Amino acid sequence: MARTAVVAGTATAVSGSMHKKSAQNAAQQREAAAAQQQAATAQQQAMVDQAANQAAAQVQAQQATAAPAPSTEDRMAKIRELGQMKSEGLLTDEEFAAEKAKLLAG
Repeated sequence: MARTAVVAGTATAVSGSMHKKSAQNAAQQREAAAAQQQAATAQQQAMVDQAANQAAAQVQAQQATAAPAPSTEDRMAKIRELGQMKSEGLLTDEEFAAEKAKLLAG
């Protein structure tokens, strides 16, 4: 009987130890998963920030290289020049209309 009690006590101790170790492993796995999630989130945020910075840089570059809109007088002078080119036969009616539309739109 004493032997049975020792075996039962040992089995209970081993079982408790295994349960405790299993719980520790589960906790470690949850911590590792949380750390991986945080790393993934940080990486995604870094990628979003980088894309936003690149887009902002592209917009600034485009704005820096964009020519200012011509004044009304400049537009009229260019339209007159196009009209002269049309009357000299250098431009067709379609070409004249297309260039005039570009000038008026811009």
